[in-house]
Amino acid sequence: MSAIITAAGLGSRFGEKKQFKLLGGAPLYTYSLKLFLLNDLISEIILVVPRNKKDLIQHELSSIKSKKNILVVTGAEIRQNSVKNGVFASDNNAEIICIHDAARPFLSKKIIDNSINSCMKNDGSIVAVPNYDTLKSCRDGFVYKTVNRESIWLAQTPQVFWKRKILQAFKYAEKNNLVYTDESSLMESFGFKIAIVDGDVNNFKITSPLDWYRAESVIK
Repeated sequence: MSAIITAAGLGSRFGEKKQFKLLGGAPLYTYSLKLFLLNDLISEIILVVPRNKKDLIQHELSSIKSKKNILVVTGAEIRQNSVKNGVFASDNNAEIICIHDAARPFLSKKIIDNSINSCMKNDGSIVAVPNYDTLKSCRDGFVYKTVNRESIWLAQTPQVFWKRKILQAFKYAEKNNLVYTDESSLMESFGFKIAIVDGDVNNFKITSPLDWYRAESVIK
């Protein structure tokens, strides 16, 4: 089983590449890296980073002593291609791919284990939390309609898939020039059934400075 940590984002909404910013004295990406290093289900870890950060990150990780293979690969302009680079770099014997955002530092062992176990019984699995807020579809600054929230879940990561199946989906997307915001959408478009695994509200993604303040309060 291979874990792919996506850390190639430009950080345009945040204002900088937050995945390398220090949170509690450690680079943000190292929080999820450590969890995967400690997880016995994971055989290798692939960190996907911007091209101009690859040599620096490789140097930073060279001091880590682990029996697990740790790879650093170059990302792309869009997430879909960054993840694809990570999947292609994974070990030939890898059967399951566990994809996680570096911007979600408060992942837990329980969530990783549950995601992998669910994937083993399905085409794939994603972590998500139910939505309790009323949802509004808006147009031109006005409410267009209210969306039924009963079946709405908010997707998180990890997202876990059989490697051979996600490779099929990547090939399908490339052939049809399709781009998706997450891997589950890609798999769904190909007809795969993706299971839901209960997430955690603390497994939030740091997108804005306000999220960063929230993360600092969790650390404290």
